[in-house]
Amino acid sequence: MVRTRDSLHAGLDHLAATHAAFAGVLERHGRPEPRCSEPGAHTLLRTIVGQQVSVAAARSMWNKLEAAYGSPPDLHGILNASDEDLRLAGLSRQKAGYARSLAGLVLSDELDLHRLPSDDEEAIALLTRIKGIGRWSAEIYLLFAEGRPDVWPAGDLAVQIEIGRLLGLEAKPSEKTLRELAEPWKPHRGAAAVLAWHSYNSVGTAL
Repeated sequence: MVRTRDSLHAGLDHLAATHAAFAGVLERHGRPEPRCSEPGAHTLLRTIVGQQVSVAAARSMWNKLEAAYGSPPDLHGILNASDEDLRLAGLSRQKAGYARSLAGLVLSDELDLHRLPSDDEEAIALLTRIKGIGRWSAEIYLLFAEGRPDVWPAGDLAVQIEIGRLLGLEAKPSEKTLRELAEPWKPHRGAAAVLAWHSYNSVGTAL
């Protein structure tokens, strides 16, 4: 898992012992802390709310949604709300559709977020049944809400940029290439992603 310091550090130690680039990140920037979110529908709902908007805008929208539907927002209320109701609560028509898709799947028990399949690909396939939740969002949920140790968000731009830099590649690797490059890092690819973000943010801060 990557939800606890001990489990994350065990993965990082394995990576550092097998790849000099990862060992170098730990020497330069130290160890990252675990990044955790709560499992459940409200975390995915926050993902939907935050898509393609600034952090400040997402926070404002979430506050409006909680003011209208409780904290965390009531899924029954969202499912039965009209587009106009949800617009007044801060959601665009598109995001209203995504929120109702999430609420409908969870309330019908078609999607049990507390009993997702242990196989990562099967879990991703279920999560992406939610409108507005693509593979990247599903991977981020599994990584931080469930702490799955081998989830590898190869479509993440920062991960692509930083892994390419750490490995000395001439160009940013594609998602397909990054998945191939990460095969030797199994079953610790989740820790590799956390370390890539840590390095990316540390380098950016230093510039």
